[in-house]
Amino acid sequence: MAGVQYTAVGGDSYTENLIGTLLAIFGNLLVSIAVSIQKYSHVTLAGTKDPRAFYRTKTWWCGLVLTVLGEAANFVSYAFAPLSLIAPLNAVSVIASSILGFIFLREKWKPKEFLKRYVLSFLGCILTVAGTYLFATFGPNYHQKLTAENIVKQVVGWPFLLYVFLEIITFCLLLYFYKQRNANYLVVILLLVALLGSVTVITVKAVAGMLVLSIQGTMQLNYPIFYVMFVCMVATVVFQATFLSQATHLYDSSMIACVNYILSTSFAIVAGAIFYLEFNHEDILHICMFLLGCFSCFLGVFLITKNRKRLKAFEPYVTMDMSQGIPTIHDKGWRAVQPDYNGSFSYGALVNNDSVAPATLPELDHDQLAVTPSPTAAPYSSADLKND
Repeated sequence: MAGVQYTAVGGDSYTENLIGTLLAIFGNLLVSIAVSIQKYSHVTLAGTKDPRAFYRTKTWWCGLVLTVLGEAANFVSYAFAPLSLIAPLNAVSVIASSILGFIFLREKWKPKEFLKRYVLSFLGCILTVAGTYLFATFGPNYHQKLTAENIVKQVVGWPFLLYVFLEIITFCLLLYFYKQRNANYLVVILLLVALLGSVTVITVKAVAGMLVLSIQGTMQLNYPIFYVMFVCMVATVVFQATFLSQATHLYDSSMIACVNYILSTSFAIVAGAIFYLEFNHEDILHICMFLLGCFSCFLGVFLITKNRKRLKAFEPYVTMDMSQGIPTIHDKGWRAVQPDYNGSFSYGALVNNDSVAPATLPELDHDQLAVTPSPTAAPYSSADLKND
């Protein structure tokens, strides 16, 4: 587009790509470690009778600090590298979460059983690492200066206006079917998230780029476009979180992670190509190799998440041998269940009530036991029956 300044392919461009890539990888790794630490804190508290809340533990606060650092690194990475290069790097968090989850399981398997269970995860990790190398190597290398003037020119350009127009129509149609027609399909919900995410990545890159330029000495915070982009960024992030929360109540988290990664990455690449013109100066070979790397990451993430089986909690139950009057407790499920300490019984499940004192029956005299009611006497009045 005329009037937009690009940096030439050279040492500066590759250096910026390298900085952005390393920041994104580092940020995704920190977020994965932080989530595992916080989950470990929750599990530890749930398995003990510690009365403290989760936010009063050191491990939870450690995870929160790592999360903030990781998201800050991801945010800054958008200022250096193209969207098409940063968005697929979310696969790093999937690989890290898979490895950390395996470490935290602490299970011992026989070699054959181990290979049978985790061969798909290993294959998915290999494909994801190979795809990451391909799209990082053949990704776009042209950069534009993210000044307020350049961003305004991109916003009023006809490619982006046409893209936003089509996106708004698609979003409204999907929202209509989701809200009015009860189309609670996973693809519909995550398409809404991906459409919002494409706007989010555009605004995040613009805000991060203008902040970096302002820190470097070229003030950009006195332009209204900065605050417009900031408000759009916050709004789209909030709505994405709302739709993702609704999806987690309906579908398995592994399926959500896979489909959301594929859709969000695809829409982010398209948004970067349209708004920031990231592929205008790339040849066909580089574009094909980049797309091959993205497809390899998609397939790898699918295999990693597919291997996570949906585990159904086993509920203990009791059967009674009527001939001998001996109860049998069936509490040997194939998966260990965390006991519920609410101190009350529930139908169909056993609850640990060892700490609850048994109720004492009143002692009756022999004369009271000998008394039998008259067969003609009514045990209940009509008023009692109505009350019951």
